[in-house]
Amino acid sequence: MVGQSPLDPSESRTAVLLEPFLHQVGGHMSMMKYDEHTVCKPLVSQELSFYESLPLAMRQFTPQYKGIVSVHLKKDSLGNLTLIASPSLQPESCGRLDNAIGDSSVTIWHKCKWAASTGSEHTRVKWSHTQLTKTFKDSCPGKMLLRTDLQYHTDSLLEDANGNQPERNSYNPWGLHCHRQHLNRMSSKHNENKLHQFLLLENVVSKYNYPCILDLKMGTRQHGDDASEEKKARHIKKCEQSTSASLGVRICGMQVYQADTGHFLCKDKYYGRKLSPEGFRQTLRQFLCNGNHLRTDLLEPIILRLKALLSVIRKQSSYRFYSSSLLIIYDGQEHKENAAPLDNHLHFQKTNCTASHGTNHCRVDVRMIDFAHTTFKGSKCNHTTHDGPDHGYIFGLENLIKILQNISEGK
Repeated sequence: MVGQSPLDPSESRTAVLLEPFLHQVGGHMSMMKYDEHTVCKPLVSQELSFYESLPLAMRQFTPQYKGIVSVHLKKDSLGNLTLIASPSLQPESCGRLDNAIGDSSVTIWHKCKWAASTGSEHTRVKWSHTQLTKTFKDSCPGKMLLRTDLQYHTDSLLEDANGNQPERNSYNPWGLHCHRQHLNRMSSKHNENKLHQFLLLENVVSKYNYPCILDLKMGTRQHGDDASEEKKARHIKKCEQSTSASLGVRICGMQVYQADTGHFLCKDKYYGRKLSPEGFRQTLRQFLCNGNHLRTDLLEPIILRLKALLSVIRKQSSYRFYSSSLLIIYDGQEHKENAAPLDNHLHFQKTNCTASHGTNHCRVDVRMIDFAHTTFKGSKCNHTTHDGPDHGYIFGLENLIKILQNISEGK
């Protein structure tokens, strides 16, 4: 049975119903969609401190910080759980955000039942194919990307017992997986009346029709200065057993649009942890392949953007970006708007980059995200002051650039 809309008419004008952010490919903390251009995540004071004192040179490589919003958990009589944001409580500097839940936003949250299962300590979730199809279609307007037989169950995660997963998925379920865990934690630890503060950040993939995203965990060290000995040992082991130690970078998640099938190919962090340096190189190449050919047109702009970031990071003395990620993003839609319809996937031809409606289909983006463990001199949360730039991060960037250059040269 499907739950009704959790917002009553009086509440709908002042509250925003948070949706799952379906383009979250990595991480463990749930990201939520606030509106088309804004996402939000639970506030961590150390991350807030970073955004509030962000060096000017780094702003082009991080999401725009839009302020803070208050969020509370709401449960209806059927046991449906939702997260409600209160725009009126955010700073005025954030600007006036959409303050109504109108007819156009009859979303997955109105339709999904988050029902507590008796005999289980966790909330069990079932996402039907119609709900997922509508949500993904809303996220990628006009695009039919989902097979109608797909369902997401809590007992059917991304990977199997061996850490494997199907090669092709119609959507990336990682964000839904993180949402389920996050709502379970919130509902078990807090009552409905408790207000939680969330960071409002730019949705860096909102301008892409088919956002291809590579989430890279950067650096040779992942634990923060405040990590316990147990957590420190655990993170050191993960680095030693993955490409973090050998390359200074490892794959934390990926989705890449396959033009030949019309679906996204997805990989998760468990897949990334098991890769050898050669496996990392092959997966990086796979990220640039659309099922028909290698997107060689993307290599130069990505490399130039990474080199620009490298130049900036080298100048950031005392900064340590422990456990942060780097997103490489491009649009999987390379054909012009008036090209062959989606049915003719196999007829897509490799084309030169051309501008259409003022946008460049070869546009790429590189953004740093996740700064909960970032430390720097003068930080309100700083316990340790480091000298010089983050050499582990630089090591990872240099290797990433070198691998992409080799792919560009056909090596």
